Amino acid sequence: MSETTSEATGADLETLHRVTQRIRTNVERVIEGKPDVVSAALVVLLAEGHLLIEDVPGVGKTMLSKALARSIDCTVRRIQFTPDLLPSDVTGVSVFNQDSREFEFRPGGVFANIVVGDEINRASPKTQSALLECMEERQVTVDNTTYHLESPFMVIATQNPVEMEGTYALPEAQRDRFMARVSVGYPVESAEIAMLDSHTSRNPLDDLEPVTDAGEVRKLVEIVARVHVSDAVRHYAVAISTATRLSRELSLGASPRATLHLVRAGKAVAALAGRDYVLPDDLHRLAEPVLSHRLLPTVEAAMTGRTSQSVLAGLLETVPVPDFGRA
Repeated sequence: MSETTSEATGADLETLHRVTQRIRTNVERVIEGKPDVVSAALVVLLAEGHLLIEDVPGVGKTMLSKALARSIDCTVRRIQFTPDLLPSDVTGVSVFNQDSREFEFRPGGVFANIVVGDEINRASPKTQSALLECMEERQVTVDNTTYHLESPFMVIATQNPVEMEGTYALPEAQRDRFMARVSVGYPVESAEIAMLDSHTSRNPLDDLEPVTDAGEVRKLVEIVARVHVSDAVRHYAVAISTATRLSRELSLGASPRATLHLVRAGKAVAALAGRDYVLPDDLHRLAEPVLSHRLLPTVEAAMTGRTSQSVLAGLLETVPVPDFGRA
């Protein structure tokens, strides 16, 4: 690598660190004591993925989504998923205009840079599937006409555990389109006490101001895309996915899309750490949030208490970690 290119990369990574630190600080004004969850959201944003936040009600899932959205000066829309929500409410619908005597397209909730899907698993599977095309192809097709979505485009969806009343399990194709799944969890005592002080008199979201814009986020995405991935790291990513497909405890393993998401997320983690190359350890740490929600344990494994997370953890111990080399 030439000295000029190296210096440019260093400057780019410094810019990325500065901007993402502003976003992180802004979000943590609302979500206290959850730095790992905020970091995961930033990784998914920089890797051009979509984030699924799963947890019990009341722990701040929607608050985290809104805080990230408000930190970026771009278009934001919120969709409240309910049993009576229609696919056209999500994608849009063509309406006949009496004056022009023509059909006009009225965009749905997905036409924004950041789409906050609240309680996504309370809508029917038919409505959930309305997100499939836009999440993967960044476009919407209505009445044989395709409408492209602007970049950046990110879906941040929240969902309650499927054991709760009034929920529908997300289809496998829908889960596979989310780059990562995270759980907010209950706050520690000190963070919950601080929350009582900051949230009882006012809504902290009202005080959040954007700290960057869509154009700057696009530049950060381009910086992440240039992060180097060696052959050894690529083979390691494929080996992890292959292990899930061959496991006798899983009826559904990781898809090729999952492998791609794992590598893209690894690039974002490396860039946030100030590196212009991905380490095998980056993929090892990301395997659980990126892969576990896509895996399905067999009936026999589930009956013995095995979960996708525990099976994946065991598989990671069996996959040899390569001797790292940038070549």
